[in-house]
Amino acid sequence: MSPKANTAYVVPLQSRRLPKSVGNKAYQLQYLIAHGYRVPQSYVCTWDAYLDYLQKDRSVLFKVKEELATLLDEHASYAVRSSANVEDSLDYSFAGQFQTCLNVVGLEQVVAAVMEVWQSAHSETTAAYLQRIDPEKTIQLKMAVLIQEMVDPVFSGVAFSKNPITAFDEVVVESVKGSGTILVQDGYNPQRWINKWGGWVEQPEIPEISKDLAEEVVNQTNRLSQILDRDLDLEWTYDGQNLYWVQIRDITTLRAPNIYSNKIARETTPGLVQPLVWSVTVPIPSKAWVNLITEVIGDNDLEPDSLMRAFHYRAYHNMGIFGRVFESLGLPRESLEMIMGVIPPGAGKPPIKPSLKTARLIPRFIRFFWDKWTFAKKLEENYPRLYEESRKHAIDPAPELDKRELLTVIDQLIPLTEEASYYTIVTIILMQLYNGLLTSRLKTFGVDFQNFDLTEGMTELTQYDPNVSFAALNRSFERLDEANKDRIRSGGYAALQQMIGVDDFKHEMAIFFEQFGHLSDSTGHFGDKPWRETPDMIMELVTSYEAPKEVPANMVQLDDLPLSGLNGWIFKFLYHRARQFRFLRERYSSLFSYYLMLFRAYYLSIGEKFVENQLLRLKDDILFLYDDEVRAFIQGERTGEDFSNLAGQREDAISQCEDAIVPDVIFGDAIPPIITSFSGRLSGTPTSRGYYKGPVRVVLGVGDFPMVQSGDVLVIPYSEVSWTPLFTKAGAVIAESGGILSHSSIIAREYSLPAVVSVTAATRQLQNGMVVTVDGYQGQITIHSD
Repeated sequence: MSPKANTAYVVPLQSRRLPKSVGNKAYQLQYLIAHGYRVPQSYVCTWDAYLDYLQKDRSVLFKVKEELATLLDEHASYAVRSSANVEDSLDYSFAGQFQTCLNVVGLEQVVAAVMEVWQSAHSETTAAYLQRIDPEKTIQLKMAVLIQEMVDPVFSGVAFSKNPITAFDEVVVESVKGSGTILVQDGYNPQRWINKWGGWVEQPEIPEISKDLAEEVVNQTNRLSQILDRDLDLEWTYDGQNLYWVQIRDITTLRAPNIYSNKIARETTPGLVQPLVWSVTVPIPSKAWVNLITEVIGDNDLEPDSLMRAFHYRAYHNMGIFGRVFESLGLPRESLEMIMGVIPPGAGKPPIKPSLKTARLIPRFIRFFWDKWTFAKKLEENYPRLYEESRKHAIDPAPELDKRELLTVIDQLIPLTEEASYYTIVTIILMQLYNGLLTSRLKTFGVDFQNFDLTEGMTELTQYDPNVSFAALNRSFERLDEANKDRIRSGGYAALQQMIGVDDFKHEMAIFFEQFGHLSDSTGHFGDKPWRETPDMIMELVTSYEAPKEVPANMVQLDDLPLSGLNGWIFKFLYHRARQFRFLRERYSSLFSYYLMLFRAYYLSIGEKFVENQLLRLKDDILFLYDDEVRAFIQGERTGEDFSNLAGQREDAISQCEDAIVPDVIFGDAIPPIITSFSGRLSGTPTSRGYYKGPVRVVLGVGDFPMVQSGDVLVIPYSEVSWTPLFTKAGAVIAESGGILSHSSIIAREYSLPAVVSVTAATRQLQNGMVVTVDGYQGQITIHSD
């Protein structure tokens, strides 16, 4: 078959209309041109030529050469690269699979380069890739070729409109001197910039490119992403005067992972959380969060169980779910952490991107904001009722109550605790919000929030401050005669109860335990013993109490500030709201902790019944059973359970996690390896997601290949195509050099291996046999010492 005379195989990229046969890469570059962005002079040899060539039509090459002869500048250099129908899609990248020819000069050489690109579509590497992603052979590969005049580059690089590893809303830029081709060579480390909402959260210590150029790359990347309404992976080059875009594609496999954070959870649900505690207390605040979200967005399919997860028996919030909710409202995914004040330093102000859905929710927003504007009134009105309900149940359950009756009381406590939890969470959020607004206002006076006396004269806080009571108890203790003080010091609380003539001190101690006995190391759950169960420890604190240091003299107070006019009125309003919610936060946190103590008391009573029935060794062992296991047994649905052995196994598992060093943020649902001790940490650039723990294998060249065992962590200076077989055995990859587009990074992503690159002197700092954990999300390598 001969090509038709009027068929054009080669078309200028600047043409207003391009045939579909130019491929994704060319088509997207033409879109940039149409929107006024600089793209080097480029031409496309359509895949029609490729398909005709496959039909053994040799005249195709003659016609391609004839058409190129009228278009090419014989003195210019060209980059000749693939623009296949399957490339740069959301599903498959085909990164590094096809031939790219650079610095090609002259008509003959350009035609030869086109043939090389065609031939690479049938290479063994491409065949293996196609077999892996398309075993049913449903994909028909069509190869167009992009012929692009090369810009004489001063700097080149890549830019991602979202972090390709974490999916965070931030622009990642890598830059190198000269041509961007060295980005795919592992022997070179690009400089890395990360811009979040207009602020730099990461930049090189000694930047090679100017900040102005970096900001221009970021700004154009953001604008392009908005125009195309997609997350983009772009390649750019700079000739000393102008910024050019040479490739544009969607970020493949960006699918945002669930992101789990304990930055908030370690305050609300701190420490190790036993199975019973988890199954009872975690659903309560999770349900409160679902209710809060529902108030804003209406009916939804959120499940309380999905909002939190335990990693190594510690609580983490699923920020991915919260992020998707905020994103659907036109807000940044990180909005919750922004409200709670844990956004990384350097970040700018988050963009607000309202959508049609946002507009439809305006009536709900108005109701929600009005409710929270007047929320203090609701808190004041409901506290007396919830307080009285909490005191209706005995702290020490009556011994005659059987297991079912104890469970009935627990079921009565659940809705009350859910209500208290909702009020506590909203109160904390509002307190943080008003504190944040007040902090901003204080900055206009040059005052740091930490140096501002927000609680000046707030005597009402003393009822929730145990230090005040400790001081009073210590004064009463010091008034006792020396003999009685010695008996209390040596015999503790039990000795005090046997003593006569110290009734006033006994009464004060009883009031203290009534007021503060529900407090514990972890007031967000009932796993730790409350103070009422450790009276000797409290007695020791009383007898050895030392008054806290006085407020520093340089603390700034309200009257010290030059307040006047409207700004003064706004400041005072925020000041009084911040104080109000500080008090309400203490009040509701105390109430919530009291309810949790009641859960502990009644479950431990059930534990006593299990001990009597020889189901458990100790009553506290019930904490290592899940609530549904306890309920199923009590209700007769499970019999013959070896609860004692089961509790022992879980207690051992928790003890192994006791000294675990847990990350603040966990990406994805895979459980990170346990780290209990380490002798050092290295860091680099994360380029492929995942966590992995395994032994190091340093590979410096082909002679080391046979030593690599399945599951080894490859530690390499760089990698070439010939090193690819090593990746089939590896569990993770650490490279001394490279960036997001380096060979080791691309192959690691293709094989789903965690990878960290640009790790300085990794092959010298890490030795064969060392056990390391590789964090492919945050670029951390932890060297285990055990």
